[in-house]
Formats: sequence, structure tokens, C-alpha cells
Amino acid sequence: GFTYSEEAAAVDQDMLDEQHAALMRDGYIILEDLVPRETLDALRVAARPWLDKMGRNSFEGERTQRIYGLPAKLREADPFIEHPLVLAHLNRLLQPNYLLSQAQVINIMSDSPAQPLHMDDGFYPWPRPRPALSVATVFAIDDFTRNNGATVAVPGSHLWGEDRVAGPGDKIVQAIMPAGSCILFLGNLWHGGGENRSGADRLAITAQYCEPWLRTQENYFLSVPPESVAKVSENIRRMLGYSIHPPFMGMVNGMHPKRLLPVAD
Repeated sequence: GFTYSEEAAAVDQDMLDEQHAALMRDGYIILEDLVPRETLDALRVAARPWLDKMGRNSFEGERTQRIYGLPAKLREADPFIEHPLVLAHLNRLLQPNYLLSQAQVINIMSDSPAQPLHMDDGFYPWPRPRPALSVATVFAIDDFTRNNGATVAVPGSHLWGEDRVAGPGDKIVQAIMPAGSCILFLGNLWHGGGENRSGADRLAITAQYCEPWLRTQENYFLSVPPESVAKVSENIRRMLGYSIHPPFMGMVNGMHPKRLLPVAD
């Protein structure tokens, strides 16, 4: 079907089976060395001018800088949002024409405390245990270390019911991984940003993808102008909501939304 990119279809299926089994068991997988140094450096340079505001609360992080609305601002973010291995996993986990729920560049500065443990899809009012309604990636632009705020996760917590909340007694793992690697996890897994006590910033890019019948966290129809939508790949355009969830969710005047886009030069 037209929802699968050719690159995603070319991913080794045996490797994918193995990774998928680990993901279903633990709620997360770490995929090392997915992105080359040049792609990391290009994002780092392009992001710098946008990193000018601190978080407004303890969840955003008062010593954390975030760039929202990436598809309108940084084409250098696209290779992370549509990495072929990530898409291959999403094609297994979510229904066709799944959406980009949000994407951010996150700079955790030194002396930033740990983020509270949370689930990404916890705000959807559907009691647990239940399937994940979203899937997230966090790519390390800088090496993720024990001391610089590497993402922490509670293995197996995606299987918990409503009555259980992650806390100090639970086993946690930290996504310690080299730059260019990614932790991919289910939206119902308890996780959070780690504490940065390294003396240096820690840069990452994260994306969340959700089922095509759910509301996204970022409103891309307002934050990404049609001119930007015309410049992105077919994959990202679909994720921004220029797609249909059968029979007609997402239509405009009874038509496919793509028919209203300006043609890219």
C-alpha cells in the first residue's frame, strides 16, 4: 500500500522481528549508530539560533531548551523524523497514515534535574492495561551518558494497569548510547529525561507518532504553513495530516487534503 516508504520496506525483516519482540517485551529498544556524524552536525548548527528560550515549568524543564514546530523550522530534522528503520517499526505498531504527534529538539543544560517519570500517551482517556496509542523516538545528538541526562525508562511498565505508578522502588534503565543512536519506546511506557550533572549541555531530538484517529499534541495545520508542507517528503506530509484515515477522516470539502497544497518548486 502507499503508506509504506520504499526505504522502510527494504529493512531486514529478521532483524526487525528480533527488535519488535524485544520492544513488546520491554517497552523500548535502543538502536545504535543510525545517523551519520554529518547529519548530527547539520542539525546541531541549524538548531543553534532557535535555542533561545528556557522551559516554563518542571515538566518542560527550567534548565531545558526546546524547539517546537520542527517541520516549519528545520529541514535538518527530517532525517530523524523519517528514519527508515523507525518507519519500519511504526508500520508494524500503528495503523496506516499514523500521524506525527509532536517533534522537538531538546537541549538539557547542566544542573537540570531529572524530569518526572511519565507516559507519553497517558493523556488519552483509555484505561490501562491497553495497547500503546503512540510510539516515540529520542535520538542522541550528543553522546548520552550516565551523568548528562540520558533518558531513563522502566522496563516492562507498558504492561501495567491503571493502579500502578512508576516510583523509586522500580527498576530503571538508562539509555546510555553514542551520538547518532536512538531509543524507541511505546507511548504507554513510564520514562523521563535524566538529570544532567555533567557540566555540559545534552542535545537530542525526539518525535512522537500516534494512531491516525487520535488528536496530535502539536497542531501542525497552524504551525507548518502550506509552503513548508510542499517541501517535505511524502512520508512527513502524510504524518502532518495531509492524508486520509478511511473512510474520510481528514478530508477537506469532501476531497483529499493533498489536492489543496501548492506544488513545490
